[in-house]
Amino acid sequence: MNIPSELKYTKDHEWLKVDGDIATIGITDFAQGELGDIVYVEVETLDETLDAEEVFGTVEAVKTVSDLFMPVSGEIIEFNEELESAPESVNSDPYGAGWMIKVKLSDVSQLDALMSADDYKALVG
Repeated sequence: MNIPSELKYTKDHEWLKVDGDIATIGITDFAQGELGDIVYVEVETLDETLDAEEVFGTVEAVKTVSDLFMPVSGEIIEFNEELESAPESVNSDPYGAGWMIKVKLSDVSQLDALMSADDYKALVG
């Protein structure tokens, strides 16, 4: 299982890559493996400001639909439109081509509450 050390993680199996006050967010390798073949990613919250723990979209796999939760508060400024035609990139490259949204952070201090790679490894075993 791939858990890049430079990223932050949540108990909801999302990852964040932070660059200044912009965070790129997706689901982890563990999450995509648990979901199975992803067939659709829906994000209807573009240009909205959401609080941490609010639902920003859904990911649909062959057997299930799962909500996607905001790991931090912020404005959703970009959606990975490549996922509309190639949702399977979440399975094949969850930390690269499979990213989902970019968020302008409202409160950078919220990052301190997220898990490190080691903490996340301990969570998923």
